[in-house]
Amino acid sequence: MTTVEHRRGLAPYGVAAGALALCAVLILLSADSSAWGDTGTAGLVGTFAAAILIGEWFQLAGPRFRGSAPIATAAALGFVFTAELPGGRGVSYGSVFVLAVTAMAMTLAALARHLSGRPVNPLETAGRFISIGVAALLYRGLHLGQAGGEPVRDDGLEPWQRAVLMLAIAFIGLLADAFVTTTARALLRAAWWQTLQDELRSTFALSTALAVTGVLIALAVPPLGAPAVPLFLSPLVLTLFAFRRYVSIRATYLQSIRTLARLTDAAGYTPAGHSERVAATSVAVGRELGLSERDLLDLEYAALLHDIGQVALVDPIPGGATVLAAPADQRRIGADTLAIVLETGVLDDVAQILEHQATPYRQLREFGEQIPLTSRIIKVVNAYEDLTEGSRSRTARDTAVERIYLGLGYEYDPHVVDALLRHLDAAQPSASSGADLRRRS
Repeated sequence: MTTVEHRRGLAPYGVAAGALALCAVLILLSADSSAWGDTGTAGLVGTFAAAILIGEWFQLAGPRFRGSAPIATAAALGFVFTAELPGGRGVSYGSVFVLAVTAMAMTLAALARHLSGRPVNPLETAGRFISIGVAALLYRGLHLGQAGGEPVRDDGLEPWQRAVLMLAIAFIGLLADAFVTTTARALLRAAWWQTLQDELRSTFALSTALAVTGVLIALAVPPLGAPAVPLFLSPLVLTLFAFRRYVSIRATYLQSIRTLARLTDAAGYTPAGHSERVAATSVAVGRELGLSERDLLDLEYAALLHDIGQVALVDPIPGGATVLAAPADQRRIGADTLAIVLETGVLDDVAQILEHQATPYRQLREFGEQIPLTSRIIKVVNAYEDLTEGSRSRTARDTAVERIYLGLGYEYDPHVVDALLRHLDAAQPSASSGADLRRRS
C-alpha cells in the first residue's frame, strides 16, 4: 500500500476522532454540572444514546430502498422532545447537548460499521442528523426557549396540544431529511420535483411511525423514566426483522426473474447477457428521465423479460436482434412475451410495459395512444443493444445510434434517445459521438 492510499484509509478514522472530540467538548460545555450527579438524568441520557447507537448499527437497507435507521431516528426524536423527568423535574440540558449526544452516538455507530465492513452512507446519516437538528431547534430552542444549564419552563399547553405540536415538529424535521436527500440526488441529473414526490411517497408510512414513536417516548418518560425508551421502540425492532425478511424475499424474487430471463440466452435465441445489459441500461436511462424507484423496479423486471417470447419461435432470429425483424414478427414476439408474463399472475405492471414494447412512437405522437414511458425506454435500449450486439466499441456505438436516428420521432421517442446518449456520454466521457450526432441532426 502506498503512502497516499494509507493516508486515505486513515482519513475516516481521523474525521471520526475529530467529530467525537468535538461532541465530547460540546457535551461538557452545554450541560449543567449538577446533571452529572443526577442518576435519573444520566441514566436517561445513556439510554437514549445507546438506543441511537444500536439503531444506527441495525439499519434498514435493500435494493431500490433508501437506507434508513428507524430505531435511531425515533429514539433521537424522543430525546429531543423529552423535557421532563419522573417526579415533575425538568431536564437541565438544552438542544446543543441533545445534538452533541446524538452526533456522538451516530459517529460511533458509523465508525463501527466502517470497521466491520458494513456500508456507511454519509449523506443518509447527515440527513437523519439534520432532521433531528431541525426538530431540536424548533421545539427546544424556539418553543421552549431553553438554554443549556437551565431547567425547562412550562409551556402552558395541554398534554394533547403538546403532543400535536411535537408531532408537527417531527414531521417538519423528517421533511428536512427528505429535502436534503432529494437535493443531493437531483444533483446527479434526477428531476428534483419527481424525486421529492418519490421520496415522500416511499417514506410517508415509515416517517409517520417514527414521528408517533418519538412523541410517545417523550410523553411516557415522565411517568415511566428510562424504561419508556426500549418499551416504545420494541415495535420498530419487530418491524426491522419483518423488513429484512421482505428484502430477502424480494431479492429471491429478482433472482428468479433473472434466471428466467437467461432462458433465451441458454437456448441460443439471444446473445449471452443481452437481457442483463438491456435491464442495466434501461434503469440508467430511467434515472436520467426521473422515474420513481417503483417504476424503475418494474422497468428492470420488464427489461429482463422483454425477449422471453422468443422461446416460442420455430426459427430463431439471427443474433436475437428483434429490431431487425419484421414489424409483424416483433408484435408476435411481444404478444408471446406478454402471455408468458401474464401466466405468473403477479406481474401486472410489468405486463403493461411489455404490452407496448414494440409499439412505434408515432402511435403516441400521431394518434394519442397511451404508451408508457417505460415501454418507450425498453424499445430504444433494446434497439441499441441489438444493433451493437453487446459491443462497447466506438464504431459499434456510432453505427447503432445512427440507425436509431433514422427512426427518430417515428419508431423511437426523441427524449428517450437523448437520455440514452447522455448515459452513454457519462459512461464513456472520451467519446463525443452523441454530441456529434445531435449536431448532425
